[in-house]
Amino acid sequence: MFKDRADAGRHLAEALEIYKDQTPLILAIVRGGVEVGYEVAKHLHADFSILVSRKLPFPDNPEAGFGAIAEDGSRYINHDASACLSGAMIREITDQQTAELRRRVEVLRGGVPLPTIEGRTVILIDDGIAMGSTMRASITLCRNKKARRVIVAAPVAGLETAKQVARFADEIVVLSCPQNFYAVAQAYENWYDVSDDEVTQILHRWQLETAKAT
Repeated sequence: MFKDRADAGRHLAEALEIYKDQTPLILAIVRGGVEVGYEVAKHLHADFSILVSRKLPFPDNPEAGFGAIAEDGSRYINHDASACLSGAMIREITDQQTAELRRRVEVLRGGVPLPTIEGRTVILIDDGIAMGSTMRASITLCRNKKARRVIVAAPVAGLETAKQVARFADEIVVLSCPQNFYAVAQAYENWYDVSDDEVTQILHRWQLETAKAT
């Protein structure tokens, strides 16, 4: 069990040291992955930014989803899960989440585009991988932007989900795959929903530290 996301990030950073010489780009998935990604980027002296990806939730059960969409429109749809929804409903939910993606890009990244991904080794980081939908949409974004390699990294994941995600990434690094995995929160002593304010504070801290180092 990790104390919190910062603790998980420091442990994950050690496991990712093999990528340090590849000058990777760390992209943390908003919101839960941001503090984890920050710790990794700091340890590896890597470039760091955030990537916005959203679950496509069922209208009657928003905690569950049938896919995900990333900020550039890249998406993953679980066709078995979405079979109960009409095309019109899927489009409506997608439009709603696209609006939220745009809001988050504007609020959290100030509307600034993603760093250049083409030709780079990208490490996608989240605080855990439950269903894997947002991670798969994020991988697709990186592929569409011609990343040289896409590495997926998380402190915890379900074993079967990790195997599925591994088929889409070049490599995957997961510190723990509990046998009885039911939620990312179970791997953390201190678990809470991350706010927009916390994300912007972490990014501001990163900018200050980067400015001091140059």
